Amino acid sequence: MALSLFGGRRSNVFDPFSLDIWDPLEGLGTLANIPPSARETTAIANTRIDWKETPEAHIFIADLPGLKKEEVKVEVDDGKVLHISGERSREQEEKNDKWHRIERSTGKFSRRFRLPDNAKIDQVKASMENGVLTVTVPKEEEKRPQVKAIDISG
Repeated sequence: MALSLFGGRRSNVFDPFSLDIWDPLEGLGTLANIPPSARETTAIANTRIDWKETPEAHIFIADLPGLKKEEVKVEVDDGKVLHISGERSREQEEKNDKWHRIERSTGKFSRRFRLPDNAKIDQVKASMENGVLTVTVPKEEEKRPQVKAIDISG
């Protein structure tokens, strides 16, 4: 086994059970005293939302794994702004629990989208299945200009 350069711990690159992952914050004085839970992202600020337009509607699709529909709010204001928000709570920690890694984000998220003029804001529908929120905003039919043939006299 080779001696690791970081912290003097032993690891073996050929043994998958002795993986020694370098922590760049390890040994940096005051930064090392910050608990790992405080280093994690405290908000789901980067909630990814896709927006596609079909001939009939604008469709917003958001991945919100682990959230229940009761934890998500979808609103449309008079200014035709779609607002999707929610909060993922931190799991309750038991006194005897020992966490080895916390990577899932917790906290509040909020995204806003200005809807186009052809959006029917009174007919917005939302559904949530398997942690995927789908918001459908129907579109008004395009008014096609009427063309009237004019007879030419003479």
